[in-house]
Amino acid sequence: MENTDSDSRHLLNPEVDPEIHPGPGNIQFDPSDLRSKRPFYIEPTNIVSVHDVIQRVSDHASALNKRIHYYSRLTSPADRALVAPDHVVPGPEECYVYSPLGSAYKLQSVSEGHGKNSSVVTIFMIWNTIMGTSILSIPWGIKQAGFTTGICVILLMGLLTLYCCYRVVKSRAMISSVDTSTWEYPDVCRHYFGSFGQWSSLLFSLVSLVGAMIVYWVLMSNFLFNTGKFIFNFIHHVNDTDAVLRTNDSSPVTCPSAGTGHPDNGSVTYGGDPGLQQFEKWWDKSRTVPFYLIGLLLPLLNFKSPSFFSKFNILGTVSILFLTFLVTVKAIQLGFHLEFHWFTPTEFFVPEIRFKFPQLTGVLTLAFFIHNCIITLLKNNKNQENNVRDLSIAYMLVTLTYLYIGVLVFASFPSPPLSKDCIEQNFLDNFPNSDVLSFIARVFLLFQMVTVYPLLGYLARVQLLGQVFGDAYPSIFHVMILNLIIVGAGVSMACLYPNIGGIIRYSGAACGLAFVFFYPSLTYIISLRQEDRLTWPKLTFHVLIMVLGLANLLVQFFM
Repeated sequence: MENTDSDSRHLLNPEVDPEIHPGPGNIQFDPSDLRSKRPFYIEPTNIVSVHDVIQRVSDHASALNKRIHYYSRLTSPADRALVAPDHVVPGPEECYVYSPLGSAYKLQSVSEGHGKNSSVVTIFMIWNTIMGTSILSIPWGIKQAGFTTGICVILLMGLLTLYCCYRVVKSRAMISSVDTSTWEYPDVCRHYFGSFGQWSSLLFSLVSLVGAMIVYWVLMSNFLFNTGKFIFNFIHHVNDTDAVLRTNDSSPVTCPSAGTGHPDNGSVTYGGDPGLQQFEKWWDKSRTVPFYLIGLLLPLLNFKSPSFFSKFNILGTVSILFLTFLVTVKAIQLGFHLEFHWFTPTEFFVPEIRFKFPQLTGVLTLAFFIHNCIITLLKNNKNQENNVRDLSIAYMLVTLTYLYIGVLVFASFPSPPLSKDCIEQNFLDNFPNSDVLSFIARVFLLFQMVTVYPLLGYLARVQLLGQVFGDAYPSIFHVMILNLIIVGAGVSMACLYPNIGGIIRYSGAACGLAFVFFYPSLTYIISLRQEDRLTWPKLTFHVLIMVLGLANLLVQFFM
């Protein structure tokens, strides 16, 4: 009878230590069995703020929870025979971090400081997440700012965005009244600014996401057009570079815009051959190719989970490494072509100091942007005491990569016979379609963007629909409407304003105003004020950062 009573006690009135296992109906499993650690499951209802007082629990989540409790009551906690099986318990929540024009990662959920990433892996992940397609516009940005000014601006923006990112990393430690170990940066914003911080962080996050998706659509249209043109010209033995201003050496460089500042639409007249004219009619960079992408990408945006596409993260690294190789080879072949004129432009060279340098600051704001997910990335660092050091090293590597690509492309651009003003907003456009290395780079980048684009669409869907409806996939109708709006914006920009430099600088200055300049500085000022540690030098310095962020946005509309 004693054994019977002892066994039934687990079924009728389980003995639970209220301090270790608080709350009624707590689930008990053998802690030594990792598979048996089944959590109380509530579907995520809010990606921006998951700490609402009232949580909306779906019927599906409630049913799952009851099943788990049912299995826990069938036998004693030490008996593993009736552990809740895998099909009863849902998979772990998918957590993605991203840089708007860089990479998107799927992270495993770990407690802070219990990740397995070494400092080297952490530095590489930050570098790889930040790096992205904005690197294609860095040479153009240097041309707009002037060679000397451009180098100085890249260094200064790297330092400024690093400091603001450091303030984001330290923001949770400034809050001592509550436990912030599980918080992300939007939670910090909500703590200081309430619902305004919650909704404004959502708004600016969507600006960065949608802006990145528009840039991706423009670039994918560009790469698909040039890839198709390379294949067509190769098969039909067509040379279409004679109609474009170009150099005449063994490694030709073209000037599609011929110094007008307007991007080339990719159309070249093929004489009287009706077959070639028909190809030109149906394969146009701004009138047809952007629409062809709809059939490929719109279905991919409707996937409930984009975890399949996260397996191709390595393509981002391969693309950047190949771009570095391409630029190095071209620089060796072309040599350096530099003349220094501080204020006066010449026929082939731009001055060292140009008043268009804010265009570069707008591009760099997005090029250095990782502030929305840096806390999540550093949580996986095994050595938390090295977070600041690893972050600084990663930013230094990013800055050096931008400088390497930008300086080499600008310095090796053949002037004369071409003017430095011919450098395109996408520097790959300065190489003809027949260039094999450029063709390979475009194929790499096209495939990478096709895999990253659904991830960005998923994040936009989760943030907007999850916030408004409490469900990231309320129905196929809601998802289709959102995806059609995003795709429509991309197609419209690819047809009417295919200027990736302009799109990057506008969206970068807009989202950077909040996440890079305003929120990190303002939260730091408020926390110091609450602790009576705010001094005039600190106040002046951080107000100046916010003023620079606002000026960075406003000046974009006058350039």
